[in-house]
Amino acid sequence: MSDPLRTVKLVLAYDGTNYCGWQRQRSGQQTIQGMIEEKISIMTGCQVVLHGAGRTDAGVHALAMVAHFRTPSAIPCRGLVGGLNSLLPEDIRVLAATDEAPEFHARRSAAAKIYWYQFFFGDILLPTWRLYWARYRGKADYSAMEACLQLLVGEHDFSSFEATGSRDPAAARGAVRTIFYARLHRLEAPGMVRMEICGDGFLRHMVRNIAGTVAEVALAKRSIEDFHSILLAKDRSLAGPTAPARGLFLKEVKYHGP
Repeated sequence: MSDPLRTVKLVLAYDGTNYCGWQRQRSGQQTIQGMIEEKISIMTGCQVVLHGAGRTDAGVHALAMVAHFRTPSAIPCRGLVGGLNSLLPEDIRVLAATDEAPEFHARRSAAAKIYWYQFFFGDILLPTWRLYWARYRGKADYSAMEACLQLLVGEHDFSSFEATGSRDPAAARGAVRTIFYARLHRLEAPGMVRMEICGDGFLRHMVRNIAGTVAEVALAKRSIEDFHSILLAKDRSLAGPTAPARGLFLKEVKYHGP
């Protein structure tokens, strides 16, 4: 018997400033998932559940979040893109829609995710940048930041950079994740630098906690050796503060195959 439902994959970009994160909230607060589900239901006439590749926090942005939903609707993918973008607010855009095999799952099928974190080291941050860059006062040691990032590459237990209570203690994987690369991009504008990190998965607040600790090393509040000790300690209380959400972007989600 043929499956009456299609699996549709969406690639999404959004400015998370005005949303309480990706995940739908029982309290009725405005979220990315809830907003898109509402517009899909209007278009197709059916209630849907949108499954994202991850759950970005309030204020976090995405350049290419991947999500999928199942629907009996026959609206072609091109029509879904145009129709949804006509219904959605301007801070959420559907970049692409494709039909996928029934077994495709935006989160479980993902092979890797890439995040950006954007730092500004200086006294005055332009108003037009304030929602997308995290400001830190002082001159940064970029070489020290790069050295810290290299320590993250490979398979490690990232308990020191995990939000408290964010993981099921019984999960077989625990806090172990593999980072494929972590690097720093120095931009032309003075004081602006972007951290890029790619891994097979990330714990809640992991990138922001890494960013907050790396920023302290950049400002000589901690040493590179301190950073390495924190990673090995598997103790969140030893790491730096959680960096502001506004500096974080989900850049890309990678999948196996063509």
